[in-house]
Amino acid sequence: MDPVPALDEPLKKVLGPATAKVMAEHLGLHTVGDLLHHYPRRYEERGQLTHLADLPMDEHVTVVAQVADARLHTFASSRAPRGKGQRLEVTITDGSGRLQLVFFGAGVHKPHKELLPGTRAMFAGKVSVFNRRLQLAHPAYELLRGDAEETVETWAGALIPIYPATAKLESWKIGKALQTVLPSAQEAADPLPESLREGRGLVTLPEALLKIHRPHTKADIEEARARLKWDEAFVLQVALARRRHADAQLPAVPRRPRPDGVLAAFDDRLPFTLTEGQRKVSEEIFADLATDHPMHRLLQGEVGSGKTLVALRAMLAVVDAGGQAAMLAPTEVLAQQHHRSVTEMMGELAEGGMLGGAENATKVVLLTGSMGAAARRKALLDLATGEAGVVIGTHALIEDKVQFHDLGLVVVDEQHRFGVEQRDALRGKGKQPPHLLVMTATPIPRTVAMTVFGDLETSVLDQLPAGRSPIASHVVPAADKPHFLARAWERVREEVDKGHQAYVVCPRIGDEEDGAKAKKKSPEDEAEKRPPLAVLDTAEQLARGPLAGLRVEVLHGRMQPDGKDAVMRRFAAGEVDVLVATTVIEVGVNVPNATVMVVMDADRFGVSQLHQLRGRVGRGSAPGLCLLVSEMPEASAARQRLNAVASTLDGFELSRIDLEQRREGDVLGQAQSGTRSSLRMLAVIDDEEVIAEARAEASRIVAADPDLERLPALRTALDALLDEEREQYLEKG
Repeated sequence: MDPVPALDEPLKKVLGPATAKVMAEHLGLHTVGDLLHHYPRRYEERGQLTHLADLPMDEHVTVVAQVADARLHTFASSRAPRGKGQRLEVTITDGSGRLQLVFFGAGVHKPHKELLPGTRAMFAGKVSVFNRRLQLAHPAYELLRGDAEETVETWAGALIPIYPATAKLESWKIGKALQTVLPSAQEAADPLPESLREGRGLVTLPEALLKIHRPHTKADIEEARARLKWDEAFVLQVALARRRHADAQLPAVPRRPRPDGVLAAFDDRLPFTLTEGQRKVSEEIFADLATDHPMHRLLQGEVGSGKTLVALRAMLAVVDAGGQAAMLAPTEVLAQQHHRSVTEMMGELAEGGMLGGAENATKVVLLTGSMGAAARRKALLDLATGEAGVVIGTHALIEDKVQFHDLGLVVVDEQHRFGVEQRDALRGKGKQPPHLLVMTATPIPRTVAMTVFGDLETSVLDQLPAGRSPIASHVVPAADKPHFLARAWERVREEVDKGHQAYVVCPRIGDEEDGAKAKKKSPEDEAEKRPPLAVLDTAEQLARGPLAGLRVEVLHGRMQPDGKDAVMRRFAAGEVDVLVATTVIEVGVNVPNATVMVVMDADRFGVSQLHQLRGRVGRGSAPGLCLLVSEMPEASAARQRLNAVASTLDGFELSRIDLEQRREGDVLGQAQSGTRSSLRMLAVIDDEEVIAEARAEASRIVAADPDLERLPALRTALDALLDEEREQYLEKG
């Protein structure tokens, strides 16, 4: 049997079962290679101390500091009623701030002996607040004596690496484990082709691993980071380039519109001219549709930039060419909304085969899970015979029973709501792979588009159609300034008095099921956070209180589909003044007369989600107003996030903020595959140049050698990146 390569050696063999178990369970590290790629988050210098002033709440931190003083207190408690309870309070300082450490009970003896004033140590624990002061309760610590041989050797060099750690495994224990496996770094196979590495002046992989874990100087860290970023960007871009290469080999039916077809007739009846952006993006799409391999295009557009119109024109071009087009929407509310707006825009062109239909008309069919049996049968028949040129639906489109006559184009709306399997299932319904257009109103920074959607060509719609109104956004601090909230409800009444309508959005529905979930929370959670505001309670309070006399209705995801549709129709017709809803209205809902939105507990929503929600107002000629209500204190990160949303309407700017706050997650689709993040060193936002260069190099290498036969080490790195789940994810893209 061949010996296991050093980097594939299980940690259990090298570090022992107990440590290996904690590493696997808490950090997802299983092999020597995994541990070598667990990089330090930052470095401490012996001569400099961490800024205690900047400690984040509720996070596990490691700090290097000096003991200022230590006091032992005795107290009475239920366990020690005679005043025998002991509490050790240690104050540490680093020049920037002070931090309290507390130890209780039997846990006080060792630190009482060791943590004497003047002692320097590394402390690790979770930051909490007690009596309005930051503290670490029962932190683990490692003394930095600098004379004991073992310590000097372990912490050799002036730079101490601080690793992403957990409560069960402190940073310095990870450092000691790395000391054990570091010699294996010499055997790391280098995925970068030598010519590329030398051309860019990058160090070898073994050298980079050595310098990232045991740097002697800051220059060592920079060299290592530059190299490891390139590895991540390059291997990922090679995976995507191979994917694009494979897609380009697939056959597809070219679809070209006819000069006298339904698209030309539709354009003639449009009551407005297309924006420059809509024209340009349409031309890109038509050029792709005319080729004999499948289009894979991502259409990004600001909220309200007219993506649906661009998608509809692409669908009609395919109908002209004798094919069918399907639009997949994430919710029934949105599918119905799209169906309504498409049939309205097309008029008699959507009445194919019906009296009064235009001669080159087609049929537009809606297919959702909740349709009655007869309507469903009719829709399925229209699809199978090719009678229906355009179909709009939810996941119901994916079911086995659904057969198309000749599916030529799949449009996926709000890509982030769909798993890859669902997109894949719909694409499998064409006789040959259909063309694919993916739409999203969540703006994606260019670098993220190059990584997450690196297999798709990207089109961006960034101008709003004429006649769209600006939206003013303000944060309403309900706890600090309750009169601001009262004023918000007055503003809603003023808008309704002018003949306009309003949305009130809440994070929760508020029926019994939610109540049951809320009860399971721990008492600490309950004390710290009240449950998020609910639609049903809020609607009732508003109708009885500040909005008494107005027509208030509710809309949420657990209502029956017919009920949801009826409410939306009444709201669209102006028969409802205020719609209290969950985020079911987040995408695509279009009521131009709605001018004001109040988002309750706005801090419970993400940045991109708030931007989406806000896009529901200001869709007509009257200016829009969005009020973000929050009880979070002024200095909190949540309030800063809300201030950012209120300060700009630029979705791309907000998506950068969102990404910086959420960190990248797994760029290969954590949501879909649930695997560990493949990006440890690369910051998608900051490393734009590296990603763009890596993409160009990867395309060049894959074009010359698609199977990477001349680059076995790159092939191995690719296999490691694309474990089975990710491989499937990319295959299905």
